[in-house]
Amino acid sequence: MTARPLPEVLRSLRRPAVAVVGDLLLDRYLFGAVGRVSPEAPVHVVRLDREEERPGGAGSVAALLGGLGARCRSVGVLGRDGSGDRMLALLRAAGASTAGVVRLPGRPTTVKTRVVARNASGFQQVMRVDREEDGPLPAAAVRALSAAARRAIRGAGAVILSDYAKGALPDPVIRAAVAEARRRRIPLLVDPKRADFRAYAGATVITPNRAETERALGVRIRTGEDAARAGRRLVRSLGLEAALVTLDRDGIVLVPREGAAVRIPTVPREVFDVTGAGDMVIAAAAAALASGASLEEAARLANVAAGIEVARFGVVPVTRDEILEAVHAPGEDTARKVLPLPALREALRARRARGERIVLTNGCFDLLHVGHLRYLAAARAEGDLLVVGLNSDGSVRRLKGRGRPLVPFAERAETLAGLSCVDFVVGFGQDTPERLVRAVDPAVLVKGEDWRTKGVVGREWVERRGGRVVLARLVPGRSTTALLERIRGAAR
Repeated sequence: MTARPLPEVLRSLRRPAVAVVGDLLLDRYLFGAVGRVSPEAPVHVVRLDREEERPGGAGSVAALLGGLGARCRSVGVLGRDGSGDRMLALLRAAGASTAGVVRLPGRPTTVKTRVVARNASGFQQVMRVDREEDGPLPAAAVRALSAAARRAIRGAGAVILSDYAKGALPDPVIRAAVAEARRRRIPLLVDPKRADFRAYAGATVITPNRAETERALGVRIRTGEDAARAGRRLVRSLGLEAALVTLDRDGIVLVPREGAAVRIPTVPREVFDVTGAGDMVIAAAAAALASGASLEEAARLANVAAGIEVARFGVVPVTRDEILEAVHAPGEDTARKVLPLPALREALRARRARGERIVLTNGCFDLLHVGHLRYLAAARAEGDLLVVGLNSDGSVRRLKGRGRPLVPFAERAETLAGLSCVDFVVGFGQDTPERLVRAVDPAVLVKGEDWRTKGVVGREWVERRGGRVVLARLVPGRSTTALLERIRGAAR
């Protein structure tokens, strides 16, 4: 059967219940700026700006399913500690049911703490500290998890086993979930982490990445043909309906039990963070299969969703509307990014309602150069989406003098919109962005560090409303004025 166009697949998505059984992890992020090297040791000193906690592991799958409109039923293990309490709250905030979560005294909740430093080129993870206990679960906990998995699967449209090798998926729990899914004839998808895949026998689909497939089979995967051969081995040996081998920048290879393998290329995007790409693949595929999509349709949808996910920092839910936008305009659709202020405010209303942090910066951006690119990447890393306020031609002329701008507004806007780190561009005609700041109401206002002594317009408004002002580092010697001087010097 020929796969339907993805817009049609998206329109056919229902709001299925999906049971997610696996390792629940709490992801903690410590964000800060790097300003110096410690005198105590040859390490950077990170000055803490903010802290965030997000659901990780099987919890991130639950959050991603919620963003896609699915109803998630979480099954896993948490300690009876403060981190476990916060993880439950995060799951519930993402719309997931937590009736299947087993709390264990004496076993700490797994917490991954990442120290993330901001520098001139954006955010970079400099350290990760894990607190975990991945030893065998007590027999009573295994029985409780198996029973919780069977209950969650009843009435579900699909099942996900999210195995992060932290102990929440011992063999008896996997066997119970597989048996229940097969009995009810619903798809069960596995995101594997253990080296031996035999425990997953009888699943519907397995979604290993390149490294996981190589480790499990003892092969090297360099090409799509290599992935297809490896997928065929997995399908045969485990009794699967399909293997979906993810190859990062090389896309996805779908290997069904019947028929030829399907190579699905990725859409080129700037990659900010690969965290959550595998979780996005399995969440999107499960939501599609639970809504009646074919394996190929589910794989194509998952590929687009994962491409959007890696353009963000950390795991951030992707919505159906965002996937639809990406489908209509592979790569980047610049026209949809350049909006008048009323349309922008309407677009931001939905994003704000989902809890996304809006970042605003502004400028003339005449003759785009590497300094601009690094600055905008750093600004985008401060939140979930970046709005660029762009001075009109008249305001540039008043600020910069006769002969400027060199590039008219429409072309400057289109160029900015072509950058993957820029989500929206909006023009303003005033000499200062004060009115724009109030209208956009960002969580983070970013300006260059050269504004430290000049006073950032809009600072009072943003900080009074609980937001932050960030002064981003600039690339020395890189400015439109300096570029013009070089051009004039070369002409002379």
